[in-house]
Order: sequence, then structure tokens, then C-alpha cells
Amino acid sequence: MGLLEFEPPKKYLELIEQFRLIDDTFFDVCFDGSRECMQLLLRIFFDRDDIMIKEVVTQRSAQNLYGRSARFDVIAVDNNGKIYNVEIQRASEGANPKRARFNHSLIDSREINKGTKYEDFPEVWVIFITEKDLFGGRIPMYHIDPIIKELNQPFEDAAHTVYVNGSYRGADALGLLMQDFFCTDPEQMHYPELAQRADFFKHENKGVKAMCELMQKLQDEGRAEGRAEGRAEGRAEGRAEGRLEEQTSLAISMLRDQEPIDKIIKYSRLSPERIAELAKQIRQS
Repeated sequence: MGLLEFEPPKKYLELIEQFRLIDDTFFDVCFDGSRECMQLLLRIFFDRDDIMIKEVVTQRSAQNLYGRSARFDVIAVDNNGKIYNVEIQRASEGANPKRARFNHSLIDSREINKGTKYEDFPEVWVIFITEKDLFGGRIPMYHIDPIIKELNQPFEDAAHTVYVNGSYRGADALGLLMQDFFCTDPEQMHYPELAQRADFFKHENKGVKAMCELMQKLQDEGRAEGRAEGRAEGRAEGRAEGRLEEQTSLAISMLRDQEPIDKIIKYSRLSPERIAELAKQIRQS
């Protein structure tokens, strides 16, 4: 770790050190534009060394005809035109099977142009990396593909869904990868592609500055939402005190559930410094 050329707020540095790749905000930052990281991920998932990624973007938003929108964590396209949507999903409710259906439909609406022949539709993979073993099968990955029941044959619509068990800790490539996803220290990671990327955003000047700006943006968004609610609900002192208690209680609960720091900032609307203080109190209790 080199010396930083600027003085980032200590509250931000403490929170940045706690980020892991299983936190969707840090995952998005580390994988944005990184073909090397995405190739590593997909080659391990598919046990192939010939996957070549030509484009990786994060934070893409899409909206259906009725206004329901979703923000994709990462969208990647390989040299054969296959599309991969990789999502970090820590909360079980967010990994509802119908979420996969929704993502598939939005990707199709974005990527398939009018007049495209059915045989030219791209192959799409929606991949969820879940914090826990969502289906309880104690296996590393779950592959979901439609079948023709009466024939017990695959229904080849080129739409695939995969759930990666983030709690898997085998000694194979996937087990080591999942260990890296839950690691806060880049020096303890097994894969150099991930370690170098994580180290850049945790310890290098440009990376730390980008993370600080992101933390400030999250804090500002929380304040803006709070002001909007305050105007709508009134500014009575008693209500404000009650809201602070609720925010603190929510933050403590989310910290104990090991929710992502960025998510705690957004939903509790407390400052990063206050959240760091609460985290310290929990560790000492």
C-alpha cells in the first residue's frame, strides 16, 4: 500500500477497508470495464479457458413498457455474442426466480432489435452470486434451463439462469473464488486479477478517490431522500428524534446481518462516520 497523495476522510477509509466483492457496490466498481476479471469469473463458472470477453459495463438500467425498471450489476458480451448478466444477491428475497425471468425479459428488450430473426437471438445467461446456499442443496452451482416435461428434453430457447452458491468453500477453483469474494484484504486473495483490482480501489490514490466520491454520493442521496420525506411529513422535533432512533436501530440491525455498508448508508441515512461508530460498538459488545 503506497502513501495517499490526498487526505480522505477517515470515516470513508474505515468503510472502504470493509468492502468485499460480495458487496454489490464494490463488485460493480471492481468489474466495471475489467475484461480480465470478468473472463476469470466466467471461465471458472463454465470450466472453460476459451471464453473471451469484448465488453463489460456496470450499472446499466433498463425499463419495460410499463415503467418497471431494474439496474443490472454487470453486463458482459463475449466474442461469440453471448450476453452475461452477473448479479450479486445477498438478500434471499432478491433472488426470487421471477427476478431471473424479469432480467431475461429486460435484456431481450434492450439487445434484440426490431426485425431480428428468431434464430439470430443472442444466447443470454443470467447469473446470480448469492451469499448463502439459496436452494439448500449443498452444491456449488445450480443451473436452471427449461425442459419439455413429456419428453424430458431441453427446450432450447437460449435463455439460461445460474445460481452460484457463495457459501461454497471447496478446494477447487470455484471454492477459492468464493473465498476471494468474501475477503476484505486483497493480500489474502487467491486470484491476482481480483486482488490487484480490489487493492487499487482500497489503497491506490485514484481508486481510493473514486471510492470516496462514491461514498459521498451515497450519503448525499440518503440526505436528499430524507429531506424529501421531511418536507412531506413535517419537521416536528419529536418526529425527528423518533426517526433518528429508527435509523440507528435499522443501521445496527443491518450491521449485525452483515449487510453491505453502502446499503446501510442508503437506507439508514446515517453518516458513514456514525455507521463506523456503531460497527465498533457492536464489535466491542
